[in-house]
Amino acid sequence: MFDRKAVLMCSLSPACGVENSGLKDIIRYNQAMKKESPHLRLINVAVIAFDDITPFHLSVPSIVFEADLGSTAEVKFKVTVCAENEGLLSTSSGFTISTEHNLSTVAHADIVIMPSWYDDYRSAPTALLDALCSAHARGAQIVGLCLGAFPLAEAGLLNGKGATTHWLATGELASRYPDIHVNPEVLYVDEGNIITSGGVAAGLDCCLHILRHIVGAEAANKVARRLLIAPHRDGGQAQFIERPLPISGSDNRLSQILEWVGHHLDEPHSVDSLAERAAMSRRNFTRHFRQLTGTSFKQWLLNQRLSYAQRILESGDLSIESIAQTTGFGTALSLRKHFKSAFRTSPSVYRRLFKQETSTPAAER
Repeated sequence: MFDRKAVLMCSLSPACGVENSGLKDIIRYNQAMKKESPHLRLINVAVIAFDDITPFHLSVPSIVFEADLGSTAEVKFKVTVCAENEGLLSTSSGFTISTEHNLSTVAHADIVIMPSWYDDYRSAPTALLDALCSAHARGAQIVGLCLGAFPLAEAGLLNGKGATTHWLATGELASRYPDIHVNPEVLYVDEGNIITSGGVAAGLDCCLHILRHIVGAEAANKVARRLLIAPHRDGGQAQFIERPLPISGSDNRLSQILEWVGHHLDEPHSVDSLAERAAMSRRNFTRHFRQLTGTSFKQWLLNQRLSYAQRILESGDLSIESIAQTTGFGTALSLRKHFKSAFRTSPSVYRRLFKQETSTPAAER
């Protein structure tokens, strides 16, 4: 379970008062330095690159932290890309990049960012793990974007903490490191001086969150607007997760009944009614159902209805009330409640994000 008082997740309001020791140490240091020097306070950001890195992942920290903060800014970020060794690195896009800095850069950084990692989750070099541990020990902010959570986990920095990564890899992270409280549904998890983000674009949300804590909401929001992204996104990764809903298996009779239910989601269904339709006892039906689907009938039916609602929202202009009737939720209120619980966003917001056509979506009524 997550300690909601200790872990700031993106689905909560940024205004929540969560202790953020690493960032607050940086802020206190900058405030102290302000009295001694009229110049901008410098915050060093080390971004660790590696062979075959995706250029987008590598660019995210620079895009956010090197943005113009305006003439009234009191801090300045210096982003330095480093690698285990200086020299040329390949990228996933086929071109090479040159790094002039090695991991010694990490020893002087206020914020250390692992922007991603290999999609085969390979072990990190000892030198990298040592650099991360040393930086954490001296109080630097450690950030793992997307698959970058894996080197942090291997270094032991996430033990007993909440974390996230790309939703496709959250199962692997949880399996490899059972001491980590993995949350697949959020855009980022803030554990004070260690922050991890979800996949790909969630790295932007995470970096904006860090920027917001250091320079304030107003300056961070200006950066977000210039980047044409929302200052704070609702919904988390939950709305993007693919949820396969198995309806086939060795029990052909039960599979046929579940397929029939899938075509009649607007009708009421119960374990008793379907057990009768299958000519089975309630107990026998329940046992076979769980063996076939791996879940309870109630949860399976809810998932089917939610999946159907998603498809309608993505492809049509029905009102929310009509969708609720069509999918078997009955009322728009019930649909919104279950949709928000499952995907951390509302049906109308989901439609705006995923609508396949360019026409104006139906208003949520």
